[in-house]
Amino acid sequence: MIKLEKVNKYFNHRRKNEIHIINNTSLTLGDNGLVAILGQSGSGKTTLLNVIGGLDKVNSGKIYINGKKITHRSAYTIDKIRNLNIGYVFQDYKLIENMTVFNNVAISLRMIGLKNKKEIEKRVNYVLEAVNMYRFRNRPAGMLSGGEKQRVAIARALVKNPSILIADEPTGNLDSQNSVEVMNILKAISKEKLVILVTHEENLAHFYATRIIEVKDGTVTKDYENTTSDSLEYRLENRIYLKDFPKSNEYKNDDETIKLYSDNESKNININLVIKNGNIYIQSDNNKVEVVDENSSIELVDDHFKKIDKSIYEQYDYDINSVSDYKFKPKYSSIYGIFKSLKSGFTRISNYTVTRKILLVGFFFSAMFLLYGISNIAGEKVVKESDFIKTDPNYLYIDMPKVSVEDFEKYEKIDGVDYAIPGDSNVSFRIKTDDFYQTSNMEFDFKGSMVSLDKINKSDITTGRMPENEYELVVDKKILTDMINDQSTSFAYMGIKNENELLNKTLTLDNMKDFKIVGFVDKGYGTIYANKNLFFDILHNSSNTAKFSKFVKGSDDYDLTTITQDDVSPSTQSGDNFEIEDYNLSKDDLTITKGRVPENDYEIIVNKSNEYSMKLDKEIESKINEHKLKVVGYYESKSNSQKYYTNLNTIKYDVITKNSGIMIYPKNKEQVYGTLKNEYKVNVLDTYEENKKEYINKKKQSTKNSIIFASIILAISLIEIYLMIRSSFLSRIKEIGILRAIGIKKGDVRRMFTGEILAITTVASMPGVALMTYILYELSKVKYVQRMYLINPRIVLISVVMVYAFNLIVGLLPLSRILRKKPAQIISRQDV
Repeated sequence: MIKLEKVNKYFNHRRKNEIHIINNTSLTLGDNGLVAILGQSGSGKTTLLNVIGGLDKVNSGKIYINGKKITHRSAYTIDKIRNLNIGYVFQDYKLIENMTVFNNVAISLRMIGLKNKKEIEKRVNYVLEAVNMYRFRNRPAGMLSGGEKQRVAIARALVKNPSILIADEPTGNLDSQNSVEVMNILKAISKEKLVILVTHEENLAHFYATRIIEVKDGTVTKDYENTTSDSLEYRLENRIYLKDFPKSNEYKNDDETIKLYSDNESKNININLVIKNGNIYIQSDNNKVEVVDENSSIELVDDHFKKIDKSIYEQYDYDINSVSDYKFKPKYSSIYGIFKSLKSGFTRISNYTVTRKILLVGFFFSAMFLLYGISNIAGEKVVKESDFIKTDPNYLYIDMPKVSVEDFEKYEKIDGVDYAIPGDSNVSFRIKTDDFYQTSNMEFDFKGSMVSLDKINKSDITTGRMPENEYELVVDKKILTDMINDQSTSFAYMGIKNENELLNKTLTLDNMKDFKIVGFVDKGYGTIYANKNLFFDILHNSSNTAKFSKFVKGSDDYDLTTITQDDVSPSTQSGDNFEIEDYNLSKDDLTITKGRVPENDYEIIVNKSNEYSMKLDKEIESKINEHKLKVVGYYESKSNSQKYYTNLNTIKYDVITKNSGIMIYPKNKEQVYGTLKNEYKVNVLDTYEENKKEYINKKKQSTKNSIIFASIILAISLIEIYLMIRSSFLSRIKEIGILRAIGIKKGDVRRMFTGEILAITTVASMPGVALMTYILYELSKVKYVQRMYLINPRIVLISVVMVYAFNLIVGLLPLSRILRKKPAQIISRQDV
């Protein structure tokens, strides 16, 4: 039973163009019978059906379906009530055209929770037989004629055995033959159920209806019980009544009989009739020829036209309960689970047209660009230690333009300081390349930050061994890697590929014995581990390259720069040019001819050729650390050296005063850093942090440009995905409307679209992600571009998640907006 109490419905409510489409309507409809609603176009007939069927909402009033209120309730509650109580037949069928006839009908059973396949088959086959559509059960709905589609729509509404059947203009698009057959079916159903239909054909309504409601301008003007006519003058367009023709002739002989019927409009008939091999051939010069046989829709009736009487529908019998004793209680159920949705999604895209499949290429390239953008942004944002670290990260640097010996000795004696080095700890050896004839006369700089050997142990060695004497070195693998990757030097072309090929190679410094590389570590610091006792001799002889490094404070940050000998303060140089060396390093080359070896600070020995200009035990004008040098002996040299030779302490002073800044290697970094900064008030820098800051500052602009470019690529990709999914979605609004109109849950619609979006993403987008992953992986092997990209499982996973997430968001957000509409709004595409 249906009950309406003072129902009002407006279009454009409270606007200038307001339409009062249902005006204070109250109705009560019984449990069975056929109720016909009549009225002119725009009178509110269809809207009245929609609010009764729960497809649209009212502005005021109440509607009850079998005692349950459907007005001003949640969408889920309304859907549940109408799905379990009402079957709806639409004027334009609302079939899912890519589904078979069977599945279009079976979907109604799945919505009320019937899952038994055999029972579904029994019920679907029964209703298809009832509407004479069983033979088309496996045909796609899109291949049916209008009359056939309407029959399927009726079957879909009936199969769930609703107590109420609503039909909106069920004969509106049908010919006379199909119109009568559809009305016969509805009339038969109305014996046990309530059937409400809207029709513009008054003669059909007065013949079939038990009650007629007339509507005008949204108001019920008439409501009366219909005394069914015993007959209906309704000519079926597919039937030709032979005895109604005004002219008829018969041509007959012993073997043939030909009857000719014609109306007054038929003139000058010329027909050639040929019978050959059992076939009949007809030729007509002036008339269209149509063959009437068992497959024809035309029927020749050898009688006069007669009015239709009630026997035409009394022969129909419908009782779906008779086909099964299967115990089943209907309940409003979901028809799509996640796995079924995925399967359905893959099936749907496999059935896409060629054009639509080609459009999926856009998802492929969009996914590629998306991964590219993410990788580029990540590559520019990620700062690797190997990119900026230049020294052991434990080093602290005291920034001062001029270093005195007193200051140096004061800082190196601070509690917690392991050792101190003047300058920035960088030294430069030379390596000979005499393995090849072409490079036998060439030498290359071998540079690194010097660290004491006692900072590593045997377990740190990755290749080779620990040193066994003070002229054996351990080198960090990073130095070799950087030299190989530096395309600006010839070292890269020497064929050296790994540390094994550099093991036991000789490194040289002027005035010192040859050093040998005996081991490698892989800490990534670019360090050279040497004996602490040789630090100042190495620094002194390495400085002959005339290069020193210092941290110079700029406007915003600290920068590592290189200065030459000319940049060193004049106060730290002697008044004339001289070279000074450690006597102990060269004593095998020297023979003292007079005097003694330089034992004390600032004492030197000079070549005996200077005996007359440099008096024994007298000071000369040359200075180190503002102290004049004192000659304490003369020597002869096998190599004819003219240098000044002194003790190690004086060499140390010379190195200290010729450098700016001091490197401190602390035992406890935080403690020493605090002491220097807070107690000694010096400008102390954490070399690790300063190198990192310097690298980031230099990288800022390139990072900014790369991020802008990558962001543009990313935005284009996401916009492209949005437009493609949006386009696909808009083409599916009709399908959404159909699904909602026949009662499918909102969640099911979401899951259906989710499955298709996931399938599209998997089939079209993931191959793009895979290809770009491979491309970026190969690019990352190229030193020049590897810093621009970061490609690893995490980046790929982020990209995959972003592709799936964005596709789902783009696909489901507009869907959610549509699903907020009432089914009637969606199917009419109002306000969508």
